This record gives sequence, C-alpha cells and structure tokens, in this order.
Amino acid sequence: MASFLDGSTNPTAPRRFAIAVSRFNAPITEALLEGATRTFVDHGIPADAVDVARVPGAFELPLVCDKLAATGKYNAVVALGCVVRGDTPHFDYVCGECGRGLMDVGLKHQLPIIFGVLTTDTMQQALHRADASSLNSSDGAADGDTEKHTPKCNKGAEAALCALEMTALLPAIS
Repeated sequence: MASFLDGSTNPTAPRRFAIAVSRFNAPITEALLEGATRTFVDHGIPADAVDVARVPGAFELPLVCDKLAATGKYNAVVALGCVVRGDTPHFDYVCGECGRGLMDVGLKHQLPIIFGVLTTDTMQQALHRADASSLNSSDGAADGDTEKHTPKCNKGAEAALCALEMTALLPAIS
C-alpha cells in the first residue's frame, strides 16, 4: 500500500514567512497582500511572524526573494505581483524571467518560494484574481462569477495557503 505524505495547512510548529510584493499595479498587489496576510493570520500564524518587503516591480522579485531566503529566518517566501499584457513583448520577458528566477531561488535554497504573480491579458482579469470579497470564504478559492474565464478569487490568499502546505510537507519528506 502506498504511503502518502500530506502537507496540512494547520500549523504544527512555529513558522515565519516573508512576503515580497511589487508596488507596480499597486491596487492589485495590495489586494493580493491583504489576502495573503489575512490567510496567514486565519491559519494561526501571528501577524508578527510575517515580514513584508516591497519591490518596484515583478522583475525585482527574484533578487529580493533570494536575499530573504538567504537569511535563513523564513520557512517560506511568497512573491506577489501583477503583470498585465501590453502591446510589446515586455510582458513576456518580465513574466518569464520572474518565474524562472523565483524557481531558481527555491531550488537554490531548498525553500518554498511561492509564485503569487498574476500574469493576465487584461486589468479586469487581474481585478477578478485579487478580489477582496472572496476572502470571506474559508479557503480563498474561486467563488464563481459571470465572467467565464476569470472567476473572482484572491490569488494572494491562495499563495499563502500554498506556503502553509509546503512548509508542512517538506519536513515530512526529510
């Protein structure tokens, strides 16, 4: 019979988290930050066990996440940002390098670096993915909406849940 390793989101030991959040598209990223911080507190993480570092844009997230991870103070780092497609290839470069950079940081430090960066075609899609009203649900997951492809949810809350799960799962593997 297979043995299943489970990463419960319930705190089992004191944990510390860092959140690196982009200032670019601030109305969106502030809503993501609110979702993440509220989710941590709702799951038993004291507010003073979560540190927030602000960066100019999504492209700067990997460097700051690397510095946060290198301190050894955190069980996970959550990266939050929002990049909306424009008329030039800039979107593709920023999104690709941000994602690759964050993955590299996680592998380098063997630490969960959670990708909470919205990469959307429109500002409306970003607004739906950073919706504050969805924070009233227990898990921050999509609540359904009339816009078929962009359900209202808060990806910041989902990123915090991912960090909680990964910080419980990795010790179970060790």
